[in-house]
Amino acid sequence: MPSFTLTAAVLGTPDPRGLARFYQRLLGWPIRDDEEEWATLRPADGSTGLSFQLETDHVPPVWPPEPGTQQMQQHLDILVDDLEAAGALAVQAGAELAGGHEDDGEVVRVYRDPAGHPFCLFVRK
Repeated sequence: MPSFTLTAAVLGTPDPRGLARFYQRLLGWPIRDDEEEWATLRPADGSTGLSFQLETDHVPPVWPPEPGTQQMQQHLDILVDDLEAAGALAVQAGAELAGGHEDDGEVVRVYRDPAGHPFCLFVRK
């Protein structure tokens, strides 16, 4: 059986470098590739990272979803130790709070990154 290794999730954006810097600020990962059409963040341990690909006609998804609009096809879940501080950093870096929810196990805040991709910051109770 062949071996598979996921190296990165890739997000489309009209500004790969800018979005890479946004997530670098959030995650603290170093930028590995930094081109106008492609940028990559990779944790120091070399594990799965994030890449950002130029999409000049990028249409951000709508969240919460509305019929007939661009639908979210994926999002990032990011576990944090302090939801308020992490949320403040995300907004300061350029994110927009879009909503959230709470259940028995987690408190979740949904944000949009500067390209409009939804991502969740959450803490476990």
